[in-house]
Amino acid sequence: MAETRGEQIQPAAPGPGQGRRVLLLRALGLGDLLAGVPALRGIRRAFAQEHVVLALPPALAEAAAATGAVDSVLPAEAPGRGVPSLGHWAGPPPDVAIDLHGNGPESRDALAALRPRQLLAHAAEPGDHPVRPPEWRPDEHERERWCRFLGAYAITADPDDVRLPPPAMPSPAPGAVVVHPGAESACRRWPAERYTVVVRRLRALGRRVIVTGGPFEDALVLDIAARAGLPARDLLRGGLPFGELSALVAHAALVVCGDTGLAHLAVAHGTPSVTLFGPVSPRHWGPPRATRHIALYKPGPPGDPHGDVPDPLLLRIGTDEVVTACLSLLRPTPTSA
Repeated sequence: MAETRGEQIQPAAPGPGQGRRVLLLRALGLGDLLAGVPALRGIRRAFAQEHVVLALPPALAEAAAATGAVDSVLPAEAPGRGVPSLGHWAGPPPDVAIDLHGNGPESRDALAALRPRQLLAHAAEPGDHPVRPPEWRPDEHERERWCRFLGAYAITADPDDVRLPPPAMPSPAPGAVVVHPGAESACRRWPAERYTVVVRRLRALGRRVIVTGGPFEDALVLDIAARAGLPARDLLRGGLPFGELSALVAHAALVVCGDTGLAHLAVAHGTPSVTLFGPVSPRHWGPPRATRHIALYKPGPPGDPHGDVPDPLLLRIGTDEVVTACLSLLRPTPTSA
C-alpha cells in the first residue's frame, strides 16, 4: 500500500483481472531519467504493491529497468523535449497518475486525458487532489524539486538516492578515462579542439582515453580522434546500448563530459567525474557534493539552454583547469608516478 497521510492517496481496488496501476510521466532524456531516480524510488516504496508504469522514450527502457523503481514502461516521446500523447495507454484508467515531466499544463493535461482516479501534478486544477501541490521553484535542484513535490503527498524520497546497481556485463575498456564531448544542445558542447588538448595530455601521462559519442555524433568523435591521434579501438561511435554504456562508465577511472546524461550516469555508479557546466548552473543539475565529482562552472548571466552555439560561460573554462581537475581525481599510473 502507499505511504499516505490520512486520505491523501488511495489507489482504487482492482477490477476482475486488473491490478492497481500507477502511471508516471517523465518522457525526457537519460540525464532527466537519472536525476529523477530519487523520486521514482520514493514512489516505488510508497506503492510497493501496485504496478508502476513509467512513460518515457523507448530507447530508455533498459535504463528505466536498471533503476529498480518501475515494473514496466509506456513508450512515449515527442520532439524537442515536448509532451507526448499518452492515448495508447491500454486498459482502464490509471488509479494514480503522477506528472514528473514539468510544471506546465501540457503534461498535466496529457495525464488528465486518461481520467485517472487521482492526479498529482504541479499544474494541478481544483478537484485533482485535496492537497495543494508545492510551489515550483525555478532555482531548485532537479533532484530536490521532485522529492519535495512528492513530500506534499506524504511520499518520502531522498534526493541523494541516485546510485544504480553494478551492470552485469563487462566494460569494453576497464580502467580507461572516458571523454564524452557531445551534448543534445550546442550551447553545452565545449569546443572539440579543447577536448583534444585534454585527451593528448592525459595520454601523454600514460592514460588510456576512450572517446564516446551519441547516435549523431560520429563526426565529432572522429574529429577529436584525428586531432589527438587516437587508435580506432579507443573510439566508441554511434551511441552504445545502455547496458554497454553503463558498464563502460561503471568501470572507468574517470568520466569527462559536459552537462549531459553521461555525467548523471557517472554519479549513478560513483565513478569520478569532471563535468563542464554552462549555461546551466550545477546548482540546478550538478552532482551531489562529493570529493569524487568536480563541477566546473563560471558564474555569470544565464544563457539560453537550447542555444545553437557554445555558451560564453562554458567557453570561459580552460583546458588547464580541466586537466588539473582530472589529475586531482586520477590515481597515479606506473608511467606517471
